[in-house]
Formats: sequence, C-alpha cells, structure tokens
Amino acid sequence: MTQQSTLDFLSSDFDGFDVHIDSERERADIVLDRPPLNVIAMPQRDDLRQVFEALDAHDDVRVIVLRANGEHFSSGGDIKGFLEASPEHVSKLAWNVAAPARCEKPVIAANRGYTFGVGFELSLACDFRITSETTRYALPEQNLGQIPGSGGSARLQKIIGIARTKHMVMRAKRISGSTALEWGIATECVADGELEAATQSLVDELRRFSPLAQRTAKKLINDNEDASLSVAIEMEGHCYSRLRSSNDFREGVEAFHAKRKASFRGE
Repeated sequence: MTQQSTLDFLSSDFDGFDVHIDSERERADIVLDRPPLNVIAMPQRDDLRQVFEALDAHDDVRVIVLRANGEHFSSGGDIKGFLEASPEHVSKLAWNVAAPARCEKPVIAANRGYTFGVGFELSLACDFRITSETTRYALPEQNLGQIPGSGGSARLQKIIGIARTKHMVMRAKRISGSTALEWGIATECVADGELEAATQSLVDELRRFSPLAQRTAKKLINDNEDASLSVAIEMEGHCYSRLRSSNDFREGVEAFHAKRKASFRGE
C-alpha cells in the first residue's frame, strides 16, 4: 500500500471496531465496539489483521493500542460463525490473530472485564497487556467441545507453563487481572478507572526510545522464543553489532554524554 492508500483504508467503516489515530501522540487505537460484549465476528478477524498491517506502515504511528468500548474487552468469538465458516477460512484464523506479534511496532492490549476466547488470544499476541482489576481472562472452548484455535494455549504455555495452562484450558478456568499479573501474563494491573492513564503512560514511555532499536528488540525476542541459548546469544550479538552503526545509537551516546534528551529518528 502507498501511504495515501493506507490512510484511505484506515478511514473506512469497519464492522465491530473503530480505528483512531492521534498523530501528535504518535498513537493509534483499535477499539472493539460491538456492544454489549464486543463479540468478534469471523470476517472481523481478517479486517483486524489488515488494520494492524496498515498501522504498522503508518508514518505517524509509533505505538498501537488494542482496547474496547464498554465494561468488557470481548466475550470471544461469534460461536455460530464457526459452524458457518469454510475450513479454508478457519485455517487462517491463527494467522489473523497473530497480526499484533508480526507488527514491527509495539502493541499494547488494554483489558477490562471479560477477555475470553479470541479476545484473550488477540491480547496474548500483543507485546504488553495492561489489565484492570475487573478483568477476567479465560479460554472457555472446552465448554463447546473444542480447544483454542488461534494460538491461545500455545502462547499461554510459553508464558505460564504447562500446569497453569492445563488449568486454564482443560478446565476452562477464569483468572482475575491480579492473578494474571502474578502469573506473568499482564505487565500491570490497575484500578478500572486508571486503565487509560496507565496505557497512555506506557505509550509515552515507549515513544522515548529509538524506533529502530525497538523494532530490532521485538523481532529478536520473538524469533528467539524457540531458539537454543547459544543461538539466541549469537543472534543478539549480530543485532547489537548492526545497531552500533545506526544514527540512533550515535545520537543516544552523544545525548548521554551531553546530559540531554536523545532525539531518535529510527535511522
């Protein structure tokens, strides 16, 4: 997409969610908006993937936030839609839901209330999860005679281990935002009324750093998820070496010695 076609696409009307771009704060919000429970319909997943890709290419966006209107993030997917969807369509669900992880830019999920099924899977694909005290996370697919199909159990096991993942998946158990923080799922757990302030605070923090260094760090950490320790260390060294020749690294060093705020350009 050209920059103009990206802007035209992002200004479209989307089914089940809205897109807001604040160029001054370099923030883009994808806001789930299908009241009262923000159910995520089957076609919506493909739209969400395309929007993540478009925002990743948007020059004015440094950080992407996934949040929702109302008291619940999402109760999950459209159950009837699974029976109506073709096998080919269903086979693409995990790819669509993984869009936040593929973004080069940082992606924050701001969760409150019910965060179930695909709503939880989308959040797990984000880089940071800020949860409110009202949040309830769950993968309830066992109640339907099914299992998570878009990376839910796989991502969760990497974060919380096999025993806790079996507790949540095989027993369809819900956990609170505070438990999610304790288990390492969430980055922060705040009072419900403080969720937006905490989200904006993290956006501002992430904007301070070099876009190039952040892109490199995100890809390195994601790619090293399944690597051996020796391979991971080797890859880290190569990425470190490349960044040493960047203008951002030079700016960071010069700003440090001059005791001034660095002005990173992502170069």
